[in-house]
Amino acid sequence: MNKRIIPDAITSCNLLCGSIAVFLATQGAFTWAFVFILAGAFFDFFDGLSARLLKAPSPIGIQLDSLADDITFGLAPSMMLFCWLRPVLGWWAGLALLMAAFSALRLAKFNVDERQHESFIGLATPANAIFWGALCCMPYAVLAYDWMAWVLIGLSLVSCWLLNAEIPFFSFKSFKKEKTVILLFLAGCVILIGFCVAKAVATKHIEFALFSGTACILWYVLLNILLYFAPKKK
Repeated sequence: MNKRIIPDAITSCNLLCGSIAVFLATQGAFTWAFVFILAGAFFDFFDGLSARLLKAPSPIGIQLDSLADDITFGLAPSMMLFCWLRPVLGWWAGLALLMAAFSALRLAKFNVDERQHESFIGLATPANAIFWGALCCMPYAVLAYDWMAWVLIGLSLVSCWLLNAEIPFFSFKSFKKEKTVILLFLAGCVILIGFCVAKAVATKHIEFALFSGTACILWYVLLNILLYFAPKKK
């Protein structure tokens, strides 16, 4: 059996999860759509791992991975935001779909950028997807005023920029080089997750627990931006 079939099959599972998430978003099942985005992230992690373990990387696998990622981490969260905001903004909510296009651009750049072996240049698409996927699981009470929906559209445009910005973002692959920063990030995540879970238990709304995904990614983005603009040692 060709060993390349295994990682390609796992990648295809990622794409399938993204496709299901898109469908669920159109049905208003935002929590389940987010669950399938997370499942896609699980398969996205293991397709690369399996390819390395089996020593079966392939150019086709790389391209298939990017195509799957744009569905799961580009189109799916964009569709979630579009469907979530449409009752408030009408067709203006279609601006949220720009994230799918900019996610595709980010993935294409990643494939040809030799600087991104251990860290990222620009926000990674899975992180962006988790931010928006978790946020769209919140109740409509969050959109009590129309201007809140417009703020979210504005933030989606900021996401489009962050996906392709020339700003370094650390990854866990660079743990040895950036141990202190990554540990600081994880400590912040523990605090945010604890707070969100406590809120979910107190209110009996699981949406607040899911919101920890949005909070942790926001912390990740802010931490990397602070590091980028902090004065550099000469």
